[in-house]
Amino acid sequence: MATMWSEFKAFIKRGNVLDMAVGITVGTAFTALVKSFVNDLLMPPISLLLGATDFTNAFALLKQGDPVGPYASLAAATEAGATTWRYGAFINSVVSFVLLALAVFFVVKAANRLMPKPKPAPPTAPTTTKCPYCLSDVPLAATRCAFCTSDLPAAGDREDSA
Repeated sequence: MATMWSEFKAFIKRGNVLDMAVGITVGTAFTALVKSFVNDLLMPPISLLLGATDFTNAFALLKQGDPVGPYASLAAATEAGATTWRYGAFINSVVSFVLLALAVFFVVKAANRLMPKPKPAPPTAPTTTKCPYCLSDVPLAATRCAFCTSDLPAAGDREDSA
């Protein structure tokens, strides 16, 4: 039991477990934020333009239930045991997805503008040079080419040495 406890403590102390916990927590909060942005800020103006925000009750009747329709709502059709094609729920999901994706895109775009630009890596000194005979890459410290076995000029005498 003591070894399991020590293994558990070592597992928890690893940085990626803590990073994952923070990521899940921030992701949950971010999901709530984006959902609120879509539902509370984007959907009301769209509902004014379209006249309604909820297409959930839009359906096509495929098979009558008992009692026979017409049915005033999807809930009534389902309660009667009718077979329905629920295209309204699909439209609602597509609209919500597109708005959610747009909101995430704009939030990420704004966050990227706030992040510092990565600095380019400084140039590194070359570690190889070209063999003057076969043009293969050979280490700078080499005195003989591993490919054509030619003797190489001393490192200071080569054209492309640093």
